[in-house]
Amino acid sequence: MTGFARVAGADSGSSWVWELRSVNGRGLDLRLRVPPGFDALEPRVRAATGGGVSRGSIQATLAVKHDERAGVTVDHALLRRLVAEAQALAAVLPDAPPLRLDAMMALPGVVRQATSDDAAPPEARLVAMEADFAQALTGLRVARAAEGARLAEIIGGLLDRLATLHAQTCVEAEQSPELQRTRLQEQLRKLLRDGDAVAPERLAQEVALLATRSDVTEEIDRLASHMAAARGLLAGGGAIGRQLDFLVQEFMREANTLCSKAGTPALTGLGLQIKGVIEQLREQVQNIE
Repeated sequence: MTGFARVAGADSGSSWVWELRSVNGRGLDLRLRVPPGFDALEPRVRAATGGGVSRGSIQATLAVKHDERAGVTVDHALLRRLVAEAQALAAVLPDAPPLRLDAMMALPGVVRQATSDDAAPPEARLVAMEADFAQALTGLRVARAAEGARLAEIIGGLLDRLATLHAQTCVEAEQSPELQRTRLQEQLRKLLRDGDAVAPERLAQEVALLATRSDVTEEIDRLASHMAAARGLLAGGGAIGRQLDFLVQEFMREANTLCSKAGTPALTGLGLQIKGVIEQLREQVQNIE
């Protein structure tokens, strides 16, 4: 399911913002983006995500802004190299003015504003960031739950449509043997010469064979069972996406068998309509956690 959440936090040296976005996915996929130096957050964030979300592709981004008034830092390695270069030049140019420290410190890169990137962030900051991530994850779950409620209404409507088609299929299946008998008699009248006739017993046998081959009672019963199971999952709530996904596969299996065994055009047409509704169900179920 899709969703978005944003949480901001700060301490005495830095401020940060968590942004979480989720889109549909068959499994759980977390894509985490954090600034350099905050890698220690990754295992904590992944563990929290796995405990709160079971399905979907989630992108989590941490943006950090440091307090530029935190002080200055000196690049001692750069300063030593510059001093060595200056001393080497002084040996070649003895008349050059003496080395001045203030001039060396004014060179680009020697002195710069200190940030949290110069050292590992303190544990207290990581803990605060982790807490804010948990808050953002809660917000994301709320957004996903709201979408889930809307999807439940859509799926419930599709199940209602499927139930209507199922009831029509039951009626048609009951009438199918008599319709096949009438059709067989009509075909025989066209094929046989005047005066020829087929024994009623033989005709009854053929109709019985046709009815057996085209009997869809089991498929109809299993469709009803699957619909009841789907409604039970919707009523129970929770992470039901995978279970519904499996049920939709079973729906389609029964619908395919029903179409292949259908003995009348009307029954075939109902089977095709059922397959259409099941395909709509399949598309919606992909969006459910």
